[in-house]
Amino acid sequence: MNKTILLFTVTLIMFIMSGCAQKVNVRALEPAEIDRVAATKKVAVANFSNDNVGLSGKIEAKLARFRIDNKSYFTIVSRNDFNKIVEEQKIQNSGLVDQKTVVDIGNLIGAQAIISGNVGKATSQNSYFYVRRSRCADKKCKELIYYKVRCMKKVVGLSAELRMVDIAQGDIIYADTMNRSRTYTHCSDDSRALPSREMVAQDLAESIANSFIYKLTPHYRNFRVVLLEDPDLDYSDEQEKLLEVSLTYIEQGRFDKAEQFLFQLIDSTDSQSYVAFYNLGVVKEAQGNYLEAKEYYENADNLMIEPVQEINAAVIRINSLIEKRHRAQAQLAR
Repeated sequence: MNKTILLFTVTLIMFIMSGCAQKVNVRALEPAEIDRVAATKKVAVANFSNDNVGLSGKIEAKLARFRIDNKSYFTIVSRNDFNKIVEEQKIQNSGLVDQKTVVDIGNLIGAQAIISGNVGKATSQNSYFYVRRSRCADKKCKELIYYKVRCMKKVVGLSAELRMVDIAQGDIIYADTMNRSRTYTHCSDDSRALPSREMVAQDLAESIANSFIYKLTPHYRNFRVVLLEDPDLDYSDEQEKLLEVSLTYIEQGRFDKAEQFLFQLIDSTDSQSYVAFYNLGVVKEAQGNYLEAKEYYENADNLMIEPVQEINAAVIRINSLIEKRHRAQAQLAR
């Protein structure tokens, strides 16, 4: 076996083993991308111009429904109040209302921020191509007949300009143009029908609304963290059993029991096993105890002689999680 084949084989084995490694689910609180929104949670949504897909209504509904830790994040000012002021003041509502007008309206209706927008016309572009097919020439299928079928690729797109204005400061909190598109294919021998442009546009508007809300709000992110399953020292039979049992309890979600065995493993190895400290850090991270997790990850890091990828990643990750949770909690507290 030459070196290239050997290297490929070893890499493949490592990849397979890492894919089968035991992992723990972690749920982490992360801050809103647009931090200033936390100070302007009393929001009004204006009628968007050219809004044939109901984007403004979708955004308003999502803002009203958004909850985190079972608490509402926004207070929505009635759009009827907004429209009433527009009508009484004889203001031209062109969708993207100018900043001065927005501030005047916001002060009258008691909103801290107003979201306005302009929705582009949904586009649909079709292109054609051919795909090679085959079928049996006879019942025994000893020979094949090749032929081509005509196919169509359909690309539907939608764009929207969105703007959020701070009433007290009189400036723009967020402004961007969001674009979404979806691609469909259909061949002449396909029984499935392509969705209409209008149907796809509704889905794209839903996607734009979701992305917009995601930027404005703190949220939870789920990911998985790998455990270390192999001893890093010359474990005794009893120590190997402690590691094995702790991993079993972690897999079953019994973190309290896993902790007991990991502490015993740490004590029995005279606090020299980075595997025990690292796995204990993972348990604490999964429980949301980031400061304790950080301590255990740093203990594991100090015991490393050669770099261990999982421990390096954990040290970087836990510091980021602590900072992000601090920012998110500050946003929630405003």
